[in-house]
This record gives sequence, structure tokens and C-alpha cells, in this order.
Amino acid sequence: MNPVEGTLEALPKLPKGGLRVVPLGGLGEVGRNMAMFEFDGRLLVVDCGVLFPENEQPGVDLILPDWSAYEDRLDDIEAIVLTHGHEDHIGGVPFLLRERSDIPVIGSRLTNAFVSAKLREHRIKAELREVKEGDRVTAGPFELEFFAVNHSIPDAMAVAIRTDAGLVLHTGDFKMDQIPLDGRITDLAGFARLGFEGIDLLMSDSTNAEVPGFVTPEEKLGPVIETVIREAEQRIIVASFASHVHRIQQVIDAAHKNGRKISFVGRSMVRNMGAASDLGYLDIPPGLTVSIDQAARMAPSQVVIISTGSQGEPLSALSRMATGNHRHITIEEGDTVLLASSLVPGNETAVNKVINALAKLGASVVSKDNALVHVSGHAAAGELLYLLNTAKPSNLMPVHGEWRHLRAHAALGRRTGLADDRIVLTTDGDVVDLVDGRVGIVGHIDCGMVYVDGGANSAGVDENTLKDRLILGEEGFLACTIVVSTSSRMIVRPAHAHARGFADNPEIVAAVEPLVDKEIQRQLEDGVRDAHKLAQAMRRVLGRWVSDTHRRRPMILPSVIDL
Repeated sequence: MNPVEGTLEALPKLPKGGLRVVPLGGLGEVGRNMAMFEFDGRLLVVDCGVLFPENEQPGVDLILPDWSAYEDRLDDIEAIVLTHGHEDHIGGVPFLLRERSDIPVIGSRLTNAFVSAKLREHRIKAELREVKEGDRVTAGPFELEFFAVNHSIPDAMAVAIRTDAGLVLHTGDFKMDQIPLDGRITDLAGFARLGFEGIDLLMSDSTNAEVPGFVTPEEKLGPVIETVIREAEQRIIVASFASHVHRIQQVIDAAHKNGRKISFVGRSMVRNMGAASDLGYLDIPPGLTVSIDQAARMAPSQVVIISTGSQGEPLSALSRMATGNHRHITIEEGDTVLLASSLVPGNETAVNKVINALAKLGASVVSKDNALVHVSGHAAAGELLYLLNTAKPSNLMPVHGEWRHLRAHAALGRRTGLADDRIVLTTDGDVVDLVDGRVGIVGHIDCGMVYVDGGANSAGVDENTLKDRLILGEEGFLACTIVVSTSSRMIVRPAHAHARGFADNPEIVAAVEPLVDKEIQRQLEDGVRDAHKLAQAMRRVLGRWVSDTHRRRPMILPSVIDL
């Protein structure tokens, strides 16, 4: 039987005692992770993140998971479980809570601190439940157990979800650094215990499934970062994710060792590092931090600026420095810019643009391409195999990654002995049922992207608006206005056309005006009285002319005024 597509109502009924899993984001992409679990009529959300826009999404600030299929069932949600505090896992929480603010949010101490700061910006009060590794809590029919995992942010956790349908282990993002900076390793012993209990479904991080071996330990970066800071003669700007506490701690240590002050730049960086420091996750020696105003007045050799913008985000602090638009910091010849983070797929063009702009201003740019200043926070193939052999799941559902990552993870599952019918490859919106210990895709719900335009309190942007922006940006527009009297079947004022973006010379577009007049007069004489139909006739004339004459497809804006 072919899987059903459409709405939740069109799906086959979940068998009694079965568990339904619907990924709403994070599959086929790196970002906006979210999964909906359903058992006995109740729902559980795991993660609710955002994706940052690409060049093909002009004017968009954030991209959210699409939970619109569940908008009539928000009251059925027992809780939102957060695996860790990265934006691609927590950034969408305020937008979901805006629709139902009393959904409990369950996360670790640092994760909840980051979420709490976001909720204050959105003016949302919510119930935040703090958990730590080893804790067991219940949320309706879901029993949750949390396990420590090592990642590029403190307090990351995997979650085991128990129902009468079976046991699901969701790893969140993880790696197996055996000598992590905070001494908190991934709980393989706990996963082995679950394996003996019987894991019916493993949902596991796939981002580095194509990378052989094991990831490099985080501690290897410290000496390299220290060397970069020691050898720099002028100002140092370090760009990193605003949540990468371990990496920023290494920068702080190196700056302190070399007699430099530090200054945090960027709203999210200041907010997150303040929270991490207050909770004891970040150790900043007294007197080491200065304001950005103070940093701007200090000698360049005395300061390290820690900034957002490692992904080339247009409005980030680093991007504004690169374009010379930052209020406090001006890049000068001899400055050093250290990009201490990974490159999220899809951001290559934006990052390279920033690097080139910095180089043009005379800065030396140090990145993972020319120095060991970044290691991944995601398990490589050797680690994923280790987990599969330790946990021994009955079924595998690769999550968190592009399609090539998901397929590579599935191949690893087959190498450990899982049959093809025990591995389910899904995309956002696929409906996966776990029944009697077996998984299968039973349908697909409409699930797209939700674009946020204009900041925290704005509404979403639909696909049609985004398409219009692309057309305007790439092809320009052609507008034409004509005034008629349909009652007397006369043109009162002839057509007047103007264009932007493809033909700004008025004489060029003037050539189409007689063609419009001729067609509209013909329509009037044929008895057409409807202004909309006349506008459509005008659109056809304009479209045919611009295509034949200029081989372009601008946005066409016809206007008929009936006196």
C-alpha cells in the first residue's frame, strides 16, 4: 500500500499501542530540527529550532519548522523536550509558545537559560523544567530518561522515550570526545544499558556520517588558538557561534595568558556568554572583560574581540565590520580575524564574501582551511558505528543532516547488521509508525518552511511573497497604467509604462504603450467591462512584449482605472 499524502485527517489511524513519529524539520537540511511524537492521543515535541536563510530567501530573518498540521492539536502537546542549546534546536521555541504559552519546556540548566533569555525578548512567560543526566520524568504517557552526551556546547543530552509501544533513543547532537574540556563524556554505558533493555528505534545524529574515523578532540585546538593570539601584533577579532562556550573559553584563556582584555560583541553573544558565566559554565578571570566602547579606545595589541558572524550573517557584528558599517570597530591593515567555528552547509557564499571583504581591508583571516581552529561537534562514522554496535537498536532512523548524510548513516546501519526494512529514511513531513517493534512510513503530511520576516514579533512570509522578492531582485518589474471609461468604451488616458531593474530608460518601455492601447481598445469594443479582465489582457501584452524583446521575465504590474 502506498503511503497516504495530505493532512493528518487523511492518514491511517495509528494502531492501538503504536507510536507515531513525524519529523517537522531537520531532515534533508542542517537546521530547524523538530520531531513530533504521538502516543495514545497525546503529543511530545523534541527540539524546535531555526534555520538561517540563504541568498535565495531575501528579506527573511529566520526559517521555522512547519507545525501547521498540528495547529488544531496544540492542546495535546505534553511538553517540549530540548536536547541542547544551539539555535537550530531551540530558536523556534518562542514562536511555538506564542501559539500556546503553557506548554512545559524540559531542558538542561544551560539550555533553559538560553531559552529563558529568548522568551524575555519575546515577552513570553513559560514553564521551564530543569533536568540533568540520569533524571527520569514523565510527560503524559511518555516516560523520559536523560543521558549526557558530548557536543560543542555544555549540557547537551540524549533522551530515551518510553511508551507501551517501545523504547526510542533520540541522541540529539553528539560526538565521542574522550578527553572533553569539561570532562563530560557521552554516556556509552547508559546507551549499552538501554541496548540490553531493547531499543526499538534509534534516532541518531547524521551530520558527519560521511566522515571516516573519529573527530579530533577539542583540546587540540587550545595550543593553536593560543599561538594565533600570541603572534598577532594588532587587534584580534574571533568569530564564533554565540553558544559555543567551550571554544570561547579557549579564546578567553589564550587572551588572558597573553595579556589581552576581551570584549563580547553581538546581542546573542553578550546574552549567552553572560548566562554561561553566571551559571559557572564559563570561567572569566576578574577584570578581563571590557565593554566594546573601551575596546575601541584601547591599543589594538591589548584586546581580543569575540563576535558573532561566523556564518556570514548579513546583520552580524563581523559582517558589519567587513563592510565598514560597525559603530565601534573598524578593520585595519594587520588585524587578525579568527573564524573559530564550522561552516554550516549553504553558508559558503556568504562566508567567503565576508572573508574577501576582510582581506580587502588588510586583515589576516585564520579559519579551519588554514589552521586547526575548529573541530566538529558531531560524531564521525567511526563513532556512529560504535554507537550502533553498543546500542544494538532494532530499527534506525537517521536524523539531523542533508540527504547525503542520512544515506551515509543508513549505510553504516547496514554494515552493523540491520536489514533494509529496519532502516527508515525520511524527509520532513513523513509519518513513521512504530508498531509491534517494526517501523514504516505510512504517510506524508504537508510540511514546508515557515519564513519569519522582520524580527521577533513579526508574522511569517509565505512562498508566494518569497517568489515575488526573487523575481523583483533578479528580473526587476514592469508596470503599466491606463485610464478607461468602460461605459463609453473609450480610453481616457493612454497607457503609461515604467520599469525598474531591467530597463530604466523610459524610451525603451515606451515602445510597448501603443500595443497596450490597441489591445485595451479592442477589448472595450468587444464589450469587456470588467477592469480585472482588462488588466489581465494588459498583462498578456506586456509579458509577450518583454519576453520577445528583452528575453526577460520581470514582475508585471498592470493597472486599469475605470472612470
